[in-house]
Amino acid sequence: MQPEQLQQLLEQVKTGQLEISDAMEKLRHLPFEDLGFANVDHHRQIRRGFPEVIFCPGKTNEQIIEIFDSLAQRGNNVLATRAEQHVFDSMVASNRISNVRYEKSARAIILEQKELPKSKTILPIVTAGTSDIPVASEAQVTAEIMGQRTELICDVGVAGLHRLFKHIPKLQQANIIIVVAGMEGALASVLGGLVSCPVIAVPTSIGYGASFHGLSALLTMLNSCASGITVVNIDNGFSAAVTATLINRKIDNASNMKSD
Repeated sequence: MQPEQLQQLLEQVKTGQLEISDAMEKLRHLPFEDLGFANVDHHRQIRRGFPEVIFCPGKTNEQIIEIFDSLAQRGNNVLATRAEQHVFDSMVASNRISNVRYEKSARAIILEQKELPKSKTILPIVTAGTSDIPVASEAQVTAEIMGQRTELICDVGVAGLHRLFKHIPKLQQANIIIVVAGMEGALASVLGGLVSCPVIAVPTSIGYGASFHGLSALLTMLNSCASGITVVNIDNGFSAAVTATLINRKIDNASNMKSD
């Protein structure tokens, strides 16, 4: 149930258009719905401004479809992350959910049922290399389903730093930037020293043996000498996007209040 739907429901009870028992029936799945194998948090949309997201690994196709359908029935936009192609194929074959799409690079299943107001500013997502794009794509689809305008800037890492320089003027206009890098993860530190906004650094598991599946990039980012850098877990584009969106929304809301 969307916040505006809840407000309308309460107004109907107040004016006598709806019996309390009928309202209780509509609210019975708040704050969560017990599916037996999962408790779907329908209240998260109201608490946090975006619905629960499905993390697919470890779940069966049937479980993913059941959770996805439960969220879809409330009119929410729905996102399933780390979903393989066969999960999407099973969802389509089930004929339970329509208008879903699969973003292969991001490994994400997306259902957009509600158009959200778009962010005032663009959220840049910058990758050090082409191999980092899958993690950046996860960040991009997550941010966009939450109403953010994004721009993906790819392959501008420290192996050829001159590639980054042409993007600096527009990066300096951002409220927050996501930087996705594997190998030694140095791009976050470089960019953090060139812009006046926070940087969310995402280490990826891309690299040779001594990168230890992203641990090297993670430690580099955690030990950055550039201030204003926050680091999420290895390959966690989703978390970076949620954090960036929450910050960007606060800035947009503050800007709206000033203009009013």
